[in-house]
Amino acid sequence: MKSISKLKKELDKWFSLYIRLREATDEGMVQCFTCGVVKHYKSGMQCGHFQSRSFLATRFDEENCQPQCVGCNMFKQGEQYKFSIALDSKYGEGTAEELEMLARKKIKISRWQYEDEISYYKGLVENLKKEKGIE
Repeated sequence: MKSISKLKKELDKWFSLYIRLREATDEGMVQCFTCGVVKHYKSGMQCGHFQSRSFLATRFDEENCQPQCVGCNMFKQGEQYKFSIALDSKYGEGTAEELEMLARKKIKISRWQYEDEISYYKGLVENLKKEKGIE
């Protein structure tokens, strides 16, 4: 039986792939949410988090997470200010503020919830790859 930390790591993998593929073109190209650079979803792009991954309540939130280039996500610490403006623009005014509040909620994710989410996002990734005809 996998440990909770192994399940979390596996969910991170499938969720990250989903976030990047969700925004990818049929050629697999993705635009960085904060700087606009376009790269292949597999190389140079990551799943950027507006509210840090350390906050479990928003770690797997689909609005909190957007494709980001390595430069913005790693070297510029996620470009949080630009990220917040882009979030409000994409999902509506106040989205960034709501995510900030949600992030502070204490939650616990059970083993079966991790397993369900892994299965869910794995299925979404496989469907998106098929739909877009990319690997």
